[in-house]
Amino acid sequence: MKFFIDTANINQIKEANDLGVLDGVTTNPSLMAKEGISGRNNVLDHYVNICNIVNGPVSAEVIATEFNAMIKEGEELAALHKNIVVKIPMIKDGIKAIKYFSSKNIKTNCTLVFSAGQAILAAKAGATMLSPFIGRIDDSSWNGIQLIEQIVHIYENYNFETEVLAASIRTPLHIVQCAEAGAHIATCPLDSILGLLKHPLTDIGLEKFIADYKKVEA
Repeated sequence: MKFFIDTANINQIKEANDLGVLDGVTTNPSLMAKEGISGRNNVLDHYVNICNIVNGPVSAEVIATEFNAMIKEGEELAALHKNIVVKIPMIKDGIKAIKYFSSKNIKTNCTLVFSAGQAILAAKAGATMLSPFIGRIDDSSWNGIQLIEQIVHIYENYNFETEVLAASIRTPLHIVQCAEAGAHIATCPLDSILGLLKHPLTDIGLEKFIADYKKVEA
């Protein structure tokens, strides 16, 4: 399973990249705003800065919701860097845009996905990646991991090439469950990735090793 970090924070991206396990980045207007990045040119420059750090896909989201505007904006984003993946919302004009970009060999990430039906449409249109929001599904008293399993099963049935990118991940457990469910990619906050390192028995064992070593050195 590939690991993407879901942030616009350069320091966090560098830290995740330094771990040696980072495969890509996803971000969105909300995450950009959280870092105080505003203005079209500043946002575009920030995408390029991210691409220069990570040797992998970087999802850049269109703001437009109308077909022609999405095409114009998406082509501008794709021209920024070879690593850019144009992030398109799961709406009617979004599916049309994904089909267009697919015909132009421009990579896409279909976002805001909450059902298997939506996943089928995105794959049929040629989306490179699909982002089911499992945390938000859980918030609605549904089961986000079951949706990942369902989509993976459908894609395998028909040999769809679209990769399932599990998004809205909240915990390290979510990451493990997504791996068990067959997600191709998990995008998560840095805290969730670092959380995979933690286990109380590891801490206890390390403390014992160090204590025993000190006895030998004494």
